[in-house]
Formats: sequence, structure tokens, C-alpha cells
Amino acid sequence: MIALLLASALPLGLGAALMAADRLGRPLSHTAAWCIALLTAAASLGAGLAAAMGDAVVDRPWVPQIGLRLHLTIDGISAPLVVLAAAVTLLAVAVSSRQRPKGTPGLFYGSLLVVLGAAVAAFTVRDVIGFFIAFEVALVPMWVLIDRFGDAAPAERRRAGWMFALYTVGGSMLMLAGLLVLVAATGTSDLDHLTAAAHRLPFTTTLIAATLISVGLAVKVPLLGVHAWLPRAHTAAPTAGSMMLAAVLLKLGTYGFVRLVALPMPDAWRRIAPIVAILAVAGIIVGGLVCLVEHDLKRLVAWSSIAHMGFVMLALAAGQVIGFGAALYGNIAHGVISALLFAIVGALKARRGPVDVDASALGLRDTDPRLGFALVVGVAAAFGLPGLAGFWGEILALFAAWDAPSRPNTLFHVLTALAALGAVLAAVYGARVLRAVWAGDLDDDARRAAVDDARRATANAASDATAVADASNGVAAVASPADGAAAMQRVTGAEWLAIGVLTLATIALGLVPSPLMHLMNDELVTLLGGVK
Repeated sequence: MIALLLASALPLGLGAALMAADRLGRPLSHTAAWCIALLTAAASLGAGLAAAMGDAVVDRPWVPQIGLRLHLTIDGISAPLVVLAAAVTLLAVAVSSRQRPKGTPGLFYGSLLVVLGAAVAAFTVRDVIGFFIAFEVALVPMWVLIDRFGDAAPAERRRAGWMFALYTVGGSMLMLAGLLVLVAATGTSDLDHLTAAAHRLPFTTTLIAATLISVGLAVKVPLLGVHAWLPRAHTAAPTAGSMMLAAVLLKLGTYGFVRLVALPMPDAWRRIAPIVAILAVAGIIVGGLVCLVEHDLKRLVAWSSIAHMGFVMLALAAGQVIGFGAALYGNIAHGVISALLFAIVGALKARRGPVDVDASALGLRDTDPRLGFALVVGVAAAFGLPGLAGFWGEILALFAAWDAPSRPNTLFHVLTALAALGAVLAAVYGARVLRAVWAGDLDDDARRAAVDDARRATANAASDATAVADASNGVAAVASPADGAAAMQRVTGAEWLAIGVLTLATIALGLVPSPLMHLMNDELVTLLGGVK
């Protein structure tokens, strides 16, 4: 029980303390804030693992006047997401050792920790109102990361931040309306009791509730049509913010579809699922087409995220154990792959500025072979290469959609074929990225000169490891991407360690998928029952 509480309470409490220290005029140095955030994320990860292995449960009255309880537990569906959230936060903090915040470090690292704590609370809470509250708490520090610490110009950061806020708050209002309909009809907000009671409600009531909740969650995933905020938010966010947004915040949307719609209201979900599947496949195709022409590498990765989440939602719409299993596995795989790609793009951007895919002559295979290998693994996994993390979620999603029970057969056959075409598009734009960024277009003399420059720059950086502290706020100075040495410096230290861990995780999830699949499928068999 203690471990389950600490997994969310520790990052929430210490994250709020870091933010408050900055606001009260007692800002910490970057090193102090970084160490606190790193240790807190590591402790949350350890607590999450301990809670998952111990089947921990917390069930206490919270607001008894309205029947609200603090009901937390962890199962085969939420445990992988809790571990993913804590692990990616830990690695995002590690990446920030080199890609340092441009403002007060306490606010930056505190925001990362509050996002983690709120996400863990949302994954473990078994009260629908508690889920809504935790979800909303996570949105505020994410907005801060985009608006205050983004890589883009101030005007672009503000625009991206407000688009993020308006879209997600609008979705939240619809989701809340649907949840209130469900709570009023069942007389309880406890998820376990609500799920049992919702099966006895009139179909019209569940359809209204499921529709409102689904539209609200569609903004969070996002599905095509309510996606405009995501590419802009990713492009403007700092590297750590993009990693958290893709690997943590988006997962709350798909998790909400499972917990709040598909399981409690299977008949209503069966009616909504074809529309969700159409939007999901449209996102796969449109996202793939945009990636074929997008110039900015970070924005390209953001659009590819929309396409990959389309496979997750297609599998979820297909129903049955294989569909839900594919969606949940694809969810985890997308979190690892997208975190890896955004970490790589951030490393390149910190050293050389924005990467234009069409004008790039980087040639990472020569200038930084380790980073080049990580890029190849991330891109190959993103387009579903067998043996890497992205393959299993996509192939199982196609199988589930082709043989979806209680769904329009012709429609889902067409959608499966179009989704397969989307996978081909992913391979094409993946090859485009690797040709420009990994292979490069330097001749032999220029390649040898670039390799020599990279080695000298890395050696110079190692001999001058102590940065000059900013006298006004204690934030270490960061070299401009235009600086010649910084532009050629190889990725090392904690930054490379984070990228290396994500690379290994991408390979491991592809080669050894069974443990995670069995963990989730065992839970799904119990929970789904007759859900189709």
C-alpha cells in the first residue's frame, strides 16, 4: 500500500515543492534541481515496480459527503503504464543534463515530476472523478513546459501552449459531462461498481455517456479532426516535454478509452467503434502523407505519432482480447519509440539547430555512429520492422481489425487494407529520414573532415565539463547550436545513457514480447468477459 501511494505522492509533493521554491524567490541551482528530480523519478519507478509485484490496494474514504473514495490499485493493464511513465520521466530528466532549461530549473523539473505524479495517479485510481481530477492536474504543468520552456520562439511557444490548453480543456469538459451522466445514472463513481451497474443501464443512456466521453478522449489521443494541437505542441516543447507528452500524456487518452468506455459500456462501444476506426485509419494515412513532405524532423516525428496512435485506436475499435491486447502493447511500444526519437531529435537540435530533412547532410553513421544506430533502431521500429517494438502492435492490430466480431465486416476489411498501406507509407518516410540524417550526402573528404571535427569537439567538451553558472538564477549556460564545437559534439554522458536505454528497450520489446503480452492478456481475459 505504501509503495502504491509513494509512486504518485512522491513526485507530486517534491515537484510542487520545486515549483514553489522558484515562486518564493529561493530558486535552486540546476544541479540541485536535476539531482532531486532524478532521484524522485527513480524512487517513483521503484515504488511502481514494488506496487505491481505486490498487488497493492488503497481504499479509503476521501470525500464521504459525496461518496468519493481514495481507491487505488494496480493491475496488468495499468502496471506497464505506471512503469513506462516513471521510466520515461527518469530518462527525460537525464536528457536534460545536457539540454538544460532556459528558465528557472525548479519550475522545469517540478513540472516534469507533477506530470509524472498525476499520470501515475490517473493510471491507478479506480474512481472516475478521481481519474478526471488526476488527468486535469497533469495538463497544467505540461502547458507550463510548452509555454515557458519550449524550443521555439516566444510567440510560437505561446500559440502552441494556448492551442494545447484550449483543445485539451474542451475535450475535458465533454469527458466530464459524459462521466457525470454515467455517475448520475449508476449512483456511484467507483469504477468497479460503476462497471457492474452500467451493464444494466438503458442503451440510450450509455450511448450518450460513451459518446461524450469518447469525443473528449479523442482530443487527448488525438484522433484526426481534433489533432491540430499536437504537432504544434511537440514542435514547441522542450525535448523532455515532448518525451513526456508522447510517452505519458497521450497514454492517458487510450487508457481512458479502455477503462471508461469499452469495459463499462460494451454495447455503446460496439456502436461507436466503427466511427473511431474510420478516424484512426484516416489519421494513419494523413499522418503518413504529411511525413512524406514535412521538412522539420521534430514536426515529422510528431505527425508520425498521430499515425502510430491510429494503429492503437484501430485495434481498440476491433474489440476482443487480441484487439485490446494489440492496443495496449502498441501503446507501450509507441511510448518507448516516440521517447527515443524525440530524445535523438533533441540532441541534434541542441547541437545544430532545427534539422531540415531535405537540406540535411548530417551523416550520423560517420560523425556519431552510436547516435546513428539509435536513430536507425527508432525509425525502423516506428515503421514496424519485425524484431523491434513497433511490429507487434501493428501486426496484431491488423489481424484484429480483419477479423473483428460484431463489426461491419466489409468496412473493417477496407480499413485494414488502408492501415496496411499506411504502414508502407511509414517505411517510405522512414527511409527518407535515414537517407538524409543517418547516411547524409557528404563526399569522402567532407565525411573524414566531419568525423575529425566531431572527435575534436567531443574531446574539447570533455576537457571543459564545468559550465559557467548564470549569476541571476543559477542556471548553467548552454552553448548556442550555432557554436561550431557544440554543433559537432557527439552525444555522451547521461544524455547518451538515456538514449541507449530507450534503444535497448525498443529492441527488447521486439525480441521478447511475451512477458508483457501475457501480463496484459491475463488481465484482459478476466475483465472483458463477453465484451466484443
